[in-house]
Amino acid sequence: MGKTIVEKIFAEHLVDVPFEDTQVIKLDAVFCHEITTPIAINDLVARGLDRVFDPDKIKAVIDHVTPAKDSKTATQGKILRDWARRHNIKDFFDIGRNGVCHALFPEKGFVRPGYTVIMGDSHTCTHGAFGAFAAGVGTTDLAVGILKGVCAFRTPQTMKVNITGKLQKGVYAKDLILSIISRIGVNGATGKVMEFTGDVVEELSMEARMTMCNMAVEAGGTCGICAPDMTTVEYLWPFIKDEFSSKEEALTQYSRYCADADAVYAETVEIDASEIVPMSTFGYKPDQVRPVSEMKGTAIDQVYIGSCTNGRIEDLRAAADVLKGKKIHDSIRAIVSPASPAIYAQALEEGIIKIFMDAGFCVTNPTCGACLGMSNGVLADGEVCVSTTNRNFSGRMGKGGMVHLVSPATAAASAISGQLDTAQ
Repeated sequence: MGKTIVEKIFAEHLVDVPFEDTQVIKLDAVFCHEITTPIAINDLVARGLDRVFDPDKIKAVIDHVTPAKDSKTATQGKILRDWARRHNIKDFFDIGRNGVCHALFPEKGFVRPGYTVIMGDSHTCTHGAFGAFAAGVGTTDLAVGILKGVCAFRTPQTMKVNITGKLQKGVYAKDLILSIISRIGVNGATGKVMEFTGDVVEELSMEARMTMCNMAVEAGGTCGICAPDMTTVEYLWPFIKDEFSSKEEALTQYSRYCADADAVYAETVEIDASEIVPMSTFGYKPDQVRPVSEMKGTAIDQVYIGSCTNGRIEDLRAAADVLKGKKIHDSIRAIVSPASPAIYAQALEEGIIKIFMDAGFCVTNPTCGACLGMSNGVLADGEVCVSTTNRNFSGRMGKGGMVHLVSPATAAASAISGQLDTAQ
């Protein structure tokens, strides 16, 4: 019987099967940021276990509140900073060199096909775009991962999401994943890996695949995952070129992680991409989704473009194409946060930052702050934000605030009209 991508990865990394339906796997990387990791660090210190399994396999960043906004967030940063220095963790990205973790770490080449990755962050599933198993975990699992380099998971089941057809002009990966979540529901993939397949996925850029996998958790998925292909190899080539004689050799090696033709799936979902239009959430759950055309005219107070979902250069370009030569509406405020210094620099070089500033956007440093209502764009009670982030829970961006999740192009169009609108 054939294997799925994640079954192949687990088989290669298996350390133990302590209980029925539970597998302990070795980890290729443990990612850390200043919000969840300090708790694990303090726990290990309190137990007299202030050690790391391999400093070269730990990557750490201060990204959720950067720079610190108060004494509490400064302390969180200090705990992570001191720990990284104490254990000679070279891949630690402090203020000025930092960025949103799920954008920064891939662009540094820290994720490869077949890898196993954990982080104390639910959107760690983003990295499955590279054909890796990447999952968000709790404090205890994170502490064990830091100390021992292993993590226990249920034996994985996979939901195959086969996407065929062709995306219409003006429809993006964000619209696609919102449509999928609306169809299967916020619990539709609970306990499963969502394996995205089909002609449409093969044509997506790595950035678009990361957007898709990023929101797998919003359907309850443990991880989103895409088969590695030449698009993956091209993205990683600057980091792997010394490991392979050619891109074709790299592809051959990485292709061993692709699902077998006779792999068995827990469930298969068929999606016709040609039917999808620009989408937006309308309530407080990621599966409450409607076409933007049905929500035109919805009053808004803020537009936010950024985050680990849609803060990459491809996203900024899409928004800038809509904004060029135009101004945001006088009734709203608009914020853009490039997801990493490299993305910020590229946007500057391409003139994208000027387009945003000329339109009236506030341009911030790379940060997660606004997405979870911590800094740089928090909503007041009763305010409404059109956002390219990934979560629209009640109070997510500020107590009493409402968030409509959309693509960067829709966000830009909404900023111009001063109400929820589409670029089409």
